[in-house]
Amino acid sequence: MSEAAVELWRPDPALAAETAMHRFMVAAGKADWPDLHRWSVDQPEAFWSKVWDWCGVIGDKGDVPYLVDADQMPGARFFPNATLNFAENLLRRRDDGDAIVFWGEGKVKRRMSARALYDLVSQLQQYLVNAGVGVGDRVAGYLPNMPEAVAAMLATASIGAVWSSASPDFGVQGVVDRFGQIEPKVLFCVDGYYYNGRAFDSLAKVSDVLAQVPAIGQVVVFPYAGSDQPLPDRAEPLAAVTDRFVAAEVRYTRLPFQHPLYILYSSGTTGVPKCIVHSAGGTLLQHLKELRLHADVRDGDRVFYFTTLGWMMWNWVVSCLACNAVLLQFDGSPFAPSAAVLFDYAQAERMTLFGTSAKYLDAVAKVGLEPAKTHDLSSVRLMASTGSPLAPDTFDFVYRSIKSDLQLASISGGTDIVSCFVLGNPLLSVWKGEIQCKGLGMKVEVWDDNGKPVTRTKGELVCTAPFPAMPVMFWNDPQGAKYKAAYFERFPGVWCHGDYVEETAHGGIVIYGRSDATLNPGGVRIGTAEIYRQVEALPEILEALVIGQDWDNDVRVVLFVRLREGVALDDDLTKRIRTQIRDGASPRHVPAKIVAVPDIPRTKSGKITELAVRDIVHGRAVKNVEALANPECLALYKDIAALQN
Repeated sequence: MSEAAVELWRPDPALAAETAMHRFMVAAGKADWPDLHRWSVDQPEAFWSKVWDWCGVIGDKGDVPYLVDADQMPGARFFPNATLNFAENLLRRRDDGDAIVFWGEGKVKRRMSARALYDLVSQLQQYLVNAGVGVGDRVAGYLPNMPEAVAAMLATASIGAVWSSASPDFGVQGVVDRFGQIEPKVLFCVDGYYYNGRAFDSLAKVSDVLAQVPAIGQVVVFPYAGSDQPLPDRAEPLAAVTDRFVAAEVRYTRLPFQHPLYILYSSGTTGVPKCIVHSAGGTLLQHLKELRLHADVRDGDRVFYFTTLGWMMWNWVVSCLACNAVLLQFDGSPFAPSAAVLFDYAQAERMTLFGTSAKYLDAVAKVGLEPAKTHDLSSVRLMASTGSPLAPDTFDFVYRSIKSDLQLASISGGTDIVSCFVLGNPLLSVWKGEIQCKGLGMKVEVWDDNGKPVTRTKGELVCTAPFPAMPVMFWNDPQGAKYKAAYFERFPGVWCHGDYVEETAHGGIVIYGRSDATLNPGGVRIGTAEIYRQVEALPEILEALVIGQDWDNDVRVVLFVRLREGVALDDDLTKRIRTQIRDGASPRHVPAKIVAVPDIPRTKSGKITELAVRDIVHGRAVKNVEALANPECLALYKDIAALQN
């Protein structure tokens, strides 16, 4: 980095010695952090076996070997003889203490005990079996971040079915693009949800989804915000299910380590989103490693991440139940009913891990909050931030205005691995603007364009050895062509993640953004194709191109439109474009800026070139101009006045 590195936090040696990371290091016979990480990537079979034992995975580990085809990427198989059930590992408790605490803005506050969660999982499991759901079938949730969503996922996992979810602010087309591909047998939804103090109906959208996804045979509606709409066909309320099935022992179907657990979705940059299938064993082991060791989650901790069911951080934070921790959930706007609501929550529930996004922390700074002066945050040991790079100034803000003695962990990974490549570490210092370290067992390197490792120089984030949380496959990709093209096309046999990064002198990582066309406003991954499908449905628009513009320590969505002859981009058309995108995709897809242009650059094969436009807007030289059919039109995107404010 150009400026001198600034150390903002250093772990207290006595407290560091009490962390799980330190105890794990001692148990593994390693002298220090570099020695531990080196062993974890040089001896992956021994390392992951140790994680299984240390974290107390429930299941049959099977006989050695614990890793076969270790030189294949993709293709390596971890724990090929093991069997386990994901839900069995999360439902470890059955007492009357809290399992989940839920705040729905200022509208709803309630608690669910471990016993109540277990009983609801039992009832939903019986319902799913009665509905004909079995091993490998898909079950979908179109749900807020609420306790019933966790129960529905665990019931699905308990029988070896596969869970997939979207948040209720997704438009119908966005849901159909996802669930239409995987054909779930059962859909869980709500009657309505809250956002920024307002109630929104869900049932009308659910009816539209059902009309376009005929595979959904049955629907369960959880009560939340209420609706005056009738229940859709094939739907019944949760009360009817819990009246019909009496809570009993949950029956766990133990299956191979690689058995599918979750389907998550790519950003949809080049078409409908790709369906990324993650395994039960790989997800569980990776999450236990990250939560127990890197985040130091302990029995009885109270763990929070601000997320929705459309983001992989939901899948990640729910796994804290496998650590005997309490899950703290919040749904809605993080500024409703007031800008301080999440800090109110942290104080009231004695939060130990406060997880959020870089954009949220930036917004808190801009509205002038100083929680260090107004709230008791003594319980918070770790604040985690992800979604987009955490700006150096925001590091300063956290330590100045939120809490001076917490560990601030910027973390980064993604939907692709439902976990992290680089993240926090309770044994290491926090340096301004940096992610603390590479994950244990993750052979992360920074490569230049020639595939050579570099340090203290910007390059591509790659992972050069297999890890358990690699996707099992993409759905509807029988030969694996889409999977290999997504991660292994640039450097064969090496995972290329698409992040533009730098490794620092003390082993930290700085992320400068995406190196591909994926948008990332506010930390939410957005695919350009999802926006195009909505915009180009409007008759006035011939063609569109969308980019992410670096702006104000974040990324904002900028939409360029080529209009029909005689059409002007007036206020009315601008409003209709935004409404179309909001209703058809989600509020997060709505562009910050819309600009009319007479032409859009494309390759000789006819593909529009988002990266070239992004480079021009940011004042960078365009690579491969010779590949463009109309390179002269790039001048149209240079120094556009509307993008300077």
